[in-house]
Amino acid sequence: MEQNTAYQLCVPCLLGLEAPIAGELRHMRMENVTSENGRVYFTGGAEAVAKANLNLRAGERVLIEMGRFAADSFDRLFEGVRALPWERLIPKNGAFPVKGHCLNSRLLSVPDCQKIIKKAIVERLKQVYGIAWFPEDGPLYQVQFTIMKDCASVCVDTSGVSLHKRGYRPAHAAAPLRETLAAALVLLAGYRGREDFADPFCGSGTIPIEAALLAKNRAPGLNRTFAASNWPDFPAALWEEAREEARSREFHGDYRIYGSDIDPKAVALAEMNAKRAGVADCVRFSVADAAQFDRRTENGILVTNPPYGERLLEKRQAEALYAAFGAAYRRMEHWKLYLLSAHTEFERSFGRAADKKRKLYNGMLKCDLFMYR
Repeated sequence: MEQNTAYQLCVPCLLGLEAPIAGELRHMRMENVTSENGRVYFTGGAEAVAKANLNLRAGERVLIEMGRFAADSFDRLFEGVRALPWERLIPKNGAFPVKGHCLNSRLLSVPDCQKIIKKAIVERLKQVYGIAWFPEDGPLYQVQFTIMKDCASVCVDTSGVSLHKRGYRPAHAAAPLRETLAAALVLLAGYRGREDFADPFCGSGTIPIEAALLAKNRAPGLNRTFAASNWPDFPAALWEEAREEARSREFHGDYRIYGSDIDPKAVALAEMNAKRAGVADCVRFSVADAAQFDRRTENGILVTNPPYGERLLEKRQAEALYAAFGAAYRRMEHWKLYLLSAHTEFERSFGRAADKKRKLYNGMLKCDLFMYR
């Protein structure tokens, strides 16, 4: 495809994050932004693909949707895929593996759907290119499909590694919160770098680091590469131009962002992560008990993700922690609180009903964002 080709683009996301992602895309001046459960759509050319990959904070990846059609049989799936203009995107040497999932559909076998979609793409490209065999030794064009309620959506992934992999957290380190969800919590809290910001259960520092990136207006994908970086129709100059534009929009201010945790090892890891993210200059970490949290300044925002408690004993410990933190929060003035928890008895334990709640998913775990204003 040529660089000025308009694509139908799709950003898959955790359920509940559609609105903040749509807001991000509109802020980037993307066109035709619409949402449905777990996906946000927009249109744009190669420049839009590069800009979205570099700048999106809460989306998981950027896909080019090749087509959407009814697929209640393998024949209809094959014909629907073969009818799509794959040659406009995949070159003769392009690698195009297929993966995806099926849900509430007559077609439930993912391996069979993978084989049929792959065969249909091959048949289309054989006809167009006039060759019988494809080496697939060139750039990667990962094909992704979703078949839901007998409707197929077939896409090509432009991102490669998921957008939540910013690069500042070690690959082996387990964390309860993805970077994209942490960024979404900061966006939903309305933090923009003006007031104090704190996370008293900071763990490895993901929420304060994402708050710092947002306060600086630093593109979260600035220091990583993407699958489409290797595509011939997405030249290096295009990506460098998008990076330069992102750098030119960074802010340099005096930000008051704090993270604390009772675990010294977690705090040490948070400090290393902040250095890797390039925000160590504006995030301060400390070892502290959240039950003793007391920061009396104006216009503060607390955004946090305390332990939920998976087993019975842990749940009781979590409830005691919520009660102690609730008492600490009631001693504070002028601070808003945005707290994510999957615990069904959080408000009772905390000692106060939330002013507002929002359903979110942390992976497959159903949570509530409790908002105290």
